[in-house]
Amino acid sequence: MNIFVNERNFTIKEGTTAFEVRDMVKKDADIVVLNGFIIREDMILKENDKLTLIKRGEIPDKNELEALLIARHTPGVHEKVKKAYIGIAGLGGLGSNVAISLARIGIGRLLLVDFDVVEPSNLNRQQYFIKHIGMLKTEAMKDIISQINPFVKVDIKNAYLDENNISDIFSKVDIIVEAFDNPHSKATLVNTVLNKMPGKIIVAASGMAGYFSNNTIVTRKIKNNFYLVGDGISEAKPGCGLMAPRVCIAANHQANTVLRLIMGEKGV
Repeated sequence: MNIFVNERNFTIKEGTTAFEVRDMVKKDADIVVLNGFIIREDMILKENDKLTLIKRGEIPDKNELEALLIARHTPGVHEKVKKAYIGIAGLGGLGSNVAISLARIGIGRLLLVDFDVVEPSNLNRQQYFIKHIGMLKTEAMKDIISQINPFVKVDIKNAYLDENNISDIFSKVDIIVEAFDNPHSKATLVNTVLNKMPGKIIVAASGMAGYFSNNTIVTRKIKNNFYLVGDGISEAKPGCGLMAPRVCIAANHQANTVLRLIMGEKGV
């Protein structure tokens, strides 16, 4: 009978249990993950089960690291996620958080597009560190992703996006994430994709400022290739700023929408 142990094929006899395999393969493992779920009681294994064996505090070699990064995935996710190529337009509060969430799920390839540098006021909601101040956001985010998941291929483009270059820059990606602060830039990207790139899906966001209710941020399917996240109302303005909690909620709505689309889920 075939199973996978740390993503490698392994042949066992029918009736073999998870803990028996642990004792054969990695006896000092103190975390046993079966099909994405940590088990504390032994279980009989079935054909094509995925077993991950982890020793707390141990830094794995690169050959084993990717298998451990996806240990808590639902089975079947990684194979599809690894093939996806996602473009992110803007690496501010939305884009930096989307990029990190997608990197953590093991996305195959990212295209990161921004023209700006990291500055101190970004740190209240964007996923950068003090050491990144003054760096191009594309370079800073590539550095961060390399420390989270070195198996993600990261392409960067330092450019200001407008109607003249959007189609060319995002021509090869599967899904585009709109992550701008500027309403004009948001509208330009969305309209360009919808009018000139009918084969592309765009996941945009509008309305996540302030500290209003979490539950007003929702994901809506506007068209077959257009999804919109946010409350649609709470724009950033004097007296209503952008802060990490609601921006991150919206960003992760976007990231989860991307994941659902990769997995073939077209609804919201």
